[in-house]
Amino acid sequence: MARGIADELEEFRSYLRLLARLHLDRRLRAKVDVSDVVQETLLQAYRAREGFRGSTQEERAAWLRRILSRNLAQLAREFGSKKRDIDRERRIEHSLGDSSGRLESWLRADGTSPSEAAMRQERVLRLAEAMASLPEEEQEVLVLHHCQGWTLAQIGAEVSRSVPAVAGLLRRGLAKLRERFRPTDSWTGKP
Repeated sequence: MARGIADELEEFRSYLRLLARLHLDRRLRAKVDVSDVVQETLLQAYRAREGFRGSTQEERAAWLRRILSRNLAQLAREFGSKKRDIDRERRIEHSLGDSSGRLESWLRADGTSPSEAAMRQERVLRLAEAMASLPEEEQEVLVLHHCQGWTLAQIGAEVSRSVPAVAGLLRRGLAKLRERFRPTDSWTGKP
């Protein structure tokens, strides 16, 4: 039985939530719920489904990242200057692509064949789902460290925790992520 487009898009919810959380300006988080941004992105994708010209999960992920970047740029405009800033939209889209690339490299998948690329994208989606199941503090330090490249000291300053406390959150978060992946996934949690 063929899956519907809504089901296919739904697979990307946790992935988009992780990316939106990474790139939503911290000042807007009190005003905007990341889940609402993701829901709007998925709704727009569903409405524009006929315009999607790709055939792979990677192409669908790139398409969804473009829609998400436009939505994040729109939020920045609504809560900041009202002027449209094409450069900001491009920076957000580029930054989303970089974050997605870091997630993929985190999974240590070096294959370049179409089947290996599909498996890598599937693991990225599973990683995003597993991250979404972690406590908020563990999610935040993992994202800041592994996806944003922040040092433990920078993270500690951001979350008002000591460096050893941040290290503990990272260690616990990674241990929980490892529990959610089977050994055959070849994921180690090392960047």
